[in-house]
Amino acid sequence: MEESILVTIKKLLGITEDYDAFDLDVITFINSAMMTLQQLGVGPTRGFTVSGESETWSEFLPSDMMLEGVKHYIFLCVKMVFDPPANSFVMEAMKQQKEELEWRLREQAEYYPGDSTGLGYWQRQEETTESSDD
Repeated sequence: MEESILVTIKKLLGITEDYDAFDLDVITFINSAMMTLQQLGVGPTRGFTVSGESETWSEFLPSDMMLEGVKHYIFLCVKMVFDPPANSFVMEAMKQQKEELEWRLREQAEYYPGDSTGLGYWQRQEETTESSDD
Protein backbone atom coordinates (compact mmCIF):
# COMPACT_ATOMS: atom_id res chain seq x y z
CA MET A 1 0.00 0.00 0.00
CA GLU A 2 3.04 2.29 -0.15
CA GLU A 3 2.32 3.33 -3.71
CA SER A 4 2.33 7.01 -4.60
CA ILE A 5 -1.12 8.58 -4.86
CA LEU A 6 -0.07 10.65 -7.87
CA VAL A 7 1.46 7.68 -9.70
CA THR A 8 -1.64 5.55 -9.11
CA ILE A 9 -4.02 8.17 -10.46
CA LYS A 10 -1.75 8.86 -13.43
CA LYS A 11 -1.70 5.13 -14.27
CA LEU A 12 -5.51 4.97 -14.06
CA LEU A 13 -5.68 7.96 -16.42
CA GLY A 14 -3.34 6.23 -18.86
CA ILE A 15 -0.41 8.57 -18.20
CA THR A 16 3.00 6.99 -17.78
CA GLU A 17 4.77 7.55 -14.49
CA ASP A 18 7.69 9.44 -16.03
CA TYR A 19 5.55 11.84 -18.10
CA ASP A 20 5.11 14.91 -15.91
CA ALA A 21 3.66 17.55 -18.25
CA PHE A 22 0.22 17.21 -16.62
CA ASP A 23 1.31 16.64 -13.02
CA LEU A 24 0.19 20.08 -11.82
CA ASP A 25 -3.27 19.56 -13.33
CA VAL A 26 -3.64 16.05 -11.93
CA ILE A 27 -2.36 17.10 -8.48
CA THR A 28 -4.83 20.00 -8.38
CA PHE A 29 -7.76 17.71 -9.19
CA ILE A 30 -6.56 15.03 -6.72
CA ASN A 31 -6.44 17.63 -3.94
CA SER A 32 -9.91 18.83 -4.82
CA ALA A 33 -11.24 15.26 -4.56
CA MET A 34 -9.41 14.79 -1.24
CA MET A 35 -11.03 17.95 0.11
CA THR A 36 -14.43 16.49 -0.77
CA LEU A 37 -13.50 13.18 0.90
CA GLN A 38 -12.43 15.03 4.05
CA GLN A 39 -15.81 16.79 4.10
CA LEU A 40 -17.48 13.37 3.75
CA GLY A 41 -15.54 12.20 6.81
CA VAL A 42 -12.97 10.08 4.96
CA GLY A 43 -9.26 10.47 5.62
CA PRO A 44 -7.43 12.62 8.14
CA THR A 45 -9.71 15.10 9.91
CA ARG A 46 -7.12 17.85 9.37
CA GLY A 47 -7.21 17.23 5.60
CA PHE A 48 -4.52 15.94 3.27
CA THR A 49 -2.82 17.29 0.16
CA VAL A 50 -0.62 15.83 -2.52
CA SER A 51 2.33 17.89 -3.76
CA GLY A 52 4.15 15.25 -5.81
CA GLU A 53 5.00 11.56 -5.95
CA SER A 54 6.11 11.30 -2.32
CA GLU A 55 2.63 11.13 -0.73
CA THR A 56 1.38 7.56 -0.39
CA TRP A 57 -1.96 5.88 0.16
CA SER A 58 -0.91 4.65 3.61
CA GLU A 59 -0.32 8.25 4.69
CA PHE A 60 -3.83 9.18 3.61
CA LEU A 61 -5.59 6.07 4.97
CA PRO A 62 -3.64 3.96 7.46
CA SER A 63 -6.18 1.15 7.02
CA ASP A 64 -6.97 -0.30 3.62
CA MET A 65 -10.62 -0.88 4.56
CA MET A 66 -11.90 1.87 2.23
CA LEU A 67 -8.81 2.23 0.05
CA GLU A 68 -10.07 0.80 -3.24
CA GLY A 69 -13.25 2.85 -3.03
CA VAL A 70 -11.20 5.97 -2.29
CA LYS A 71 -8.89 5.28 -5.25
CA HIS A 72 -11.89 4.78 -7.54
CA TYR A 73 -13.55 7.95 -6.24
CA ILE A 74 -10.45 10.12 -6.71
CA PHE A 75 -9.91 8.66 -10.19
CA LEU A 76 -13.50 9.46 -11.22
CA CYS A 77 -13.22 13.01 -9.88
CA VAL A 78 -9.97 13.62 -11.74
CA LYS A 79 -11.10 11.88 -14.95
CA MET A 80 -14.32 13.88 -15.14
CA VAL A 81 -12.46 17.22 -15.19
CA PHE A 82 -9.08 16.28 -16.65
CA ASP A 83 -10.24 14.02 -19.49
CA PRO A 84 -14.03 13.93 -19.62
CA PRO A 85 -15.68 11.42 -21.93
CA ALA A 86 -17.15 12.82 -25.16
CA ASN A 87 -20.25 10.66 -24.82
CA SER A 88 -22.89 12.10 -22.46
CA PHE A 89 -24.09 8.60 -21.51
CA VAL A 90 -20.61 7.67 -20.31
CA MET A 91 -20.36 10.94 -18.37
CA GLU A 92 -23.72 10.28 -16.73
CA ALA A 93 -22.62 6.76 -15.77
CA MET A 94 -19.44 8.18 -14.22
CA LYS A 95 -21.48 10.76 -12.27
CA GLN A 96 -23.71 7.99 -10.93
CA GLN A 97 -20.67 5.90 -9.90
CA LYS A 98 -19.20 8.94 -8.17
CA GLU A 99 -22.44 9.66 -6.30
CA GLU A 100 -22.76 6.04 -5.20
CA LEU A 101 -19.16 6.00 -3.98
CA GLU A 102 -19.77 9.23 -2.05
CA TRP A 103 -22.74 7.61 -0.33
CA ARG A 104 -20.90 4.36 0.41
CA LEU A 105 -17.76 6.10 1.70
CA ARG A 106 -19.82 8.44 3.88
CA GLU A 107 -21.74 5.49 5.32
CA GLN A 108 -18.51 3.62 5.96
CA ALA A 109 -16.97 6.65 7.68
CA GLU A 110 -20.08 7.14 9.84
CA TYR A 111 -20.15 3.47 10.80
CA TYR A 112 -16.59 3.75 12.07
CA PRO A 113 -16.78 7.05 13.97
CA GLY A 114 -13.71 8.74 15.29
CA ASP A 115 -11.11 8.48 12.62
CA SER A 116 -12.71 7.41 9.32
CA THR A 117 -9.79 5.12 8.57
CA GLY A 118 -11.90 2.07 9.31
CA LEU A 119 -10.10 1.53 12.60
CA GLY A 120 -11.93 3.77 15.05
CA TYR A 121 -15.02 1.86 16.11
CA TRP A 122 -13.69 -1.68 15.84
CA GLN A 123 -10.27 -0.89 17.28
CA ARG A 124 -11.91 0.76 20.29
CA GLN A 125 -14.19 -2.26 20.71
CA GLU A 126 -11.22 -4.65 20.63
CA GLU A 127 -9.27 -2.52 23.11
CA THR A 128 -12.29 -2.40 25.43
CA THR A 129 -12.72 -6.18 25.19
CA GLU A 130 -9.03 -6.84 25.81
CA SER A 131 -8.88 -4.56 28.85
CA SER A 132 -12.02 -6.11 30.37
CA ASP A 133 -10.54 -9.59 29.90
CA ASP A 134 -7.47 -8.71 32.01
